[in-house]
Amino acid sequence: MSRREILAIPEIVGLDSRRQLVRIPPELDVPLTERVRRIIDTAAFRRLIRITQLGLVSLVYPAALHTRFEHSLGVYRLALLTTKRLAHDPRFATTISANEAELFILAALLHDVGHWPFCHPIEDLELPEIPPHEELAREFLEASPLAELLASDWDTSPREVLAVISGRAASPGKKLAASMLSGPVDVDKMDYLFRDSLHAGVPYGRHFDLERLIGSLCLNAAGDGLAITDKGKTAAELLVFARYVMFSEVYWHHAVRAATAMLQRAIYLLRQRLNLREVFRLTEAEVIAQLLRCSSGTPAEGLLNGLFGPTRALYKRVAQYSFFEHGEIYRRLAGRRYRWLVHCSATLAEIFARALGSFINEHTILIDAPPVKREVEFAVDVYFPKEDRYRPLGDVSPVVRTLAEKQFDDYVKRVRIFAEQKIAPRLATLPHLHDLIWKAIEETEASE
Repeated sequence: MSRREILAIPEIVGLDSRRQLVRIPPELDVPLTERVRRIIDTAAFRRLIRITQLGLVSLVYPAALHTRFEHSLGVYRLALLTTKRLAHDPRFATTISANEAELFILAALLHDVGHWPFCHPIEDLELPEIPPHEELAREFLEASPLAELLASDWDTSPREVLAVISGRAASPGKKLAASMLSGPVDVDKMDYLFRDSLHAGVPYGRHFDLERLIGSLCLNAAGDGLAITDKGKTAAELLVFARYVMFSEVYWHHAVRAATAMLQRAIYLLRQRLNLREVFRLTEAEVIAQLLRCSSGTPAEGLLNGLFGPTRALYKRVAQYSFFEHGEIYRRLAGRRYRWLVHCSATLAEIFARALGSFINEHTILIDAPPVKREVEFAVDVYFPKEDRYRPLGDVSPVVRTLAEKQFDDYVKRVRIFAEQKIAPRLATLPHLHDLIWKAIEETEASE
């Protein structure tokens, strides 16, 4: 009975009825029921039309201007396809009720409602003035008319939706829904890799077999998350590799990271002058305008003008370190708290100034260090029906095993020293450059 109830969910029926549709790139039809239309017509959801998915990436890949609105519709569509496929799995149909399946579909649609412009790089600062985007999501979900629509059209509450979005659901069915939205193989990841690659104009995130991957989905041994059958192993390998290359070539491109470091320092400098909770409720254009106004006459003005002013002026690399290249410097800087990095970059500016024999403003030197959290999760199981046995993907895949053992993040992420364009070439050619940077680290550590 549960299987039939799941397949009777109006949005899943809409996949085949094709009565009300909206089209998103690349030529994908997204079914809209009246209750979904009412959700996406709210001010809270339409705000996502004016927030780009990749933010500063468009400074390097100029066509990467797609929005979180488009991405949310893409994730919602994949949630429908995934739920329809899994409804035929007896374990899925007995683990998750039709109401919980609806909750998963709704959470997929609303999963980005709390995101603000440039959300992830700003959250990486880990400053007390910056609220987590889950908190902002709660405020939007609890606001009228969205909260009223959740109750009247979906028989649920903001708390239940947020529990799935945040991965804090309690019941087995809701835990499964949360895993389907954010897990080793999830609908969010499947959409953003493909969509980001499409709009950036690169092939890397589109070279995995989405239909094959969805067709191979099943429940893990515990029944609280997704696994794949052995027929989906290659598709899963390609998904892992696609994410690796997208981080390497797009998300952590050196010029994107220069722009990110500039924005982070500007936010850090302006944090006491801005009501960040109110700023983050704005659209992207409004946030940029407010930052520019607030930065007038401050050290942040030049940083923000380089990003959002009439002339693009990104900082340039002076030095670069990885786990395998100058690993001793990398390990001393990677994962440091942002306040410490600001202190260290100011010390480094003084050391550079003495080496050049001229004044260097402390905010013209930026240290970009990877955040502590790991970006890729490999812990997905492969089910072999003939043996009735689950094995970790890393155990049966040389591709995934190699990436896992060699630490994806250590290959992709770099510690970089950036400097304003006019002084970067002089700094990059300083004799004993690495020794100067090492000295700044030691002086900063000694002053703690």
